[in-house]
Amino acid sequence: QLQLVESGGGLVQPGGSLKLSCSAPKHSLDYNAIGWFRQAPGKEREGVSCINYRGDNTSVADSVKGRFTISRDDTKSVVYLQMDNLKPEDTAVYYCAANGYGSICPIPARVYHYWGQGTQVTVSS
Repeated sequence: QLQLVESGGGLVQPGGSLKLSCSAPKHSLDYNAIGWFRQAPGKEREGVSCINYRGDNTSVADSVKGRFTISRDDTKSVVYLQMDNLKPEDTAVYYCAANGYGSICPIPARVYHYWGQGTQVTVSS
């Protein structure tokens, strides 16, 4: 069982930045693609970004392109989601998920094996 823990969420003003982290016990993210998803109240879950297990293939949703960046540091067993120029419509609970040996992003949500508990991001003035 792979345990994923999201952190870094919070309240930020429009135009601000947050950096989310998806962490797991040492080396347990190795060989896993990681996806970030979000779900706002009353809305369906949306795929935000993905990074493959080697770190050489990524994807971002059109809604966040140019503002969000995904990266990974396997030495620290963490995947980051840097979120810049945040907008009120980015408000949601953000989840990370893991897929073993996922090599091509984006990866459909149904394929991910493990999910974190989520972290709240609120963009409001």
